[in-house]
Amino acid sequence: MKPLLHRAADTVRLRDAQGERVPVYGGQMWRQVLQLLLNLPLGIVGFTFTVALLSVGVALSVTVVGLPLLALGLAGCRRLGALARARARSAGSVVGEPDPLRVRRPGVAGWATATLTDGLGWRSALYHVLLLPWGVLTFAVTLVFLLVGWPVLPWVVGAQTAIDRILLESLLAPTALSERVRELEDDRGAVVDTAAADLRRIERDLHDGAQARLVALAMDLGLAKEKLTDEPTPDTVEAAAKMVGAAHGEVKLALQELRDLARGIHPAVLTDRGLDAALSAVAARCTVPGGVKVHVDLRGADGSAERPDSAVEGIAYFTVSELLTNVSKHAGARTATVDLWRAADRLMLLVQDDGKGGAAPYPGSGLAGLAERIRSVDGVFLVESPEGGPTTVTIELPWHTRAARRV
Repeated sequence: MKPLLHRAADTVRLRDAQGERVPVYGGQMWRQVLQLLLNLPLGIVGFTFTVALLSVGVALSVTVVGLPLLALGLAGCRRLGALARARARSAGSVVGEPDPLRVRRPGVAGWATATLTDGLGWRSALYHVLLLPWGVLTFAVTLVFLLVGWPVLPWVVGAQTAIDRILLESLLAPTALSERVRELEDDRGAVVDTAAADLRRIERDLHDGAQARLVALAMDLGLAKEKLTDEPTPDTVEAAAKMVGAAHGEVKLALQELRDLARGIHPAVLTDRGLDAALSAVAARCTVPGGVKVHVDLRGADGSAERPDSAVEGIAYFTVSELLTNVSKHAGARTATVDLWRAADRLMLLVQDDGKGGAAPYPGSGLAGLAERIRSVDGVFLVESPEGGPTTVTIELPWHTRAARRV
């Protein structure tokens, strides 16, 4: 039998949960067999625990110990559900881990209230009630085919594992709503962090730039005033004129820094003339030797020239500005291109350069910050940058933000 099994493993392969081809009689199949056989003993334990504690808790719910006992049972079901997810992952299934229980009020009463209103706890209880009859079936079928039907065992095991996975994902995996809530919370945190970082940058730029120059300007004008209010002489008038000239230069530099700061907050050209002119201005300031080519086509299917929401325009502008800054500083590129177009209700952005590559949105990097900002409006951020180049960054943004669609 062994040579036959080995030949089957060498010639016939199945696909695992990730789509990779694996041997029919390989390690994954035997892990799935173990998973199906363990359904019965674990189902007996889970069914007994769940029915015993929940039935006692419900029966005593009119007393002071009933609800805490019911909450204890649900908490135990939640722990057993974590064990079931770990078992499924060891057999090759991809199952997400739900958020921990959120207790909003301190004390036993707060914990009991949170547990009794926890949807995952009740779904875990239902799972362990259903696991017993399902475990009896999978144990019997798997054992029979393991002993007398081994030529078709991998397919029988695969079918049962698929049903097992559906049962587990339906009751023990995070729901689409909870996943969406978690994503929105992460995006909200990223937006708050970005806004705080922008405020700190503005404060630093004002303090170190325009404010310092204005202080120097006030001092120069004060000295010039003193020289002119005393008994003026040709020397003091000449010295005051020099001070006023220096103050005039400081004023021009302070105005330039304020204009640069305002452009960093939201450029006027973006508000007045849109993304085409704003991105062309950014490309003109880029120091890539061969220049940056910009192509913008925001016409809709009917030929209309509607502009996207201002928030989306701002994100697209600052994303291109940051990417071109990275190209100038780090890529060693000769040329770069920026393409922007509309696809239905999405704004598509493609930034390419012929530099050395190796760019990646690792945690804490500028690209990771851009990715978080784009995901905060349900956008997509993809980086393809093999070593040696070229680098291609693909960005997809909604044409209208959710807030604008609700209006």
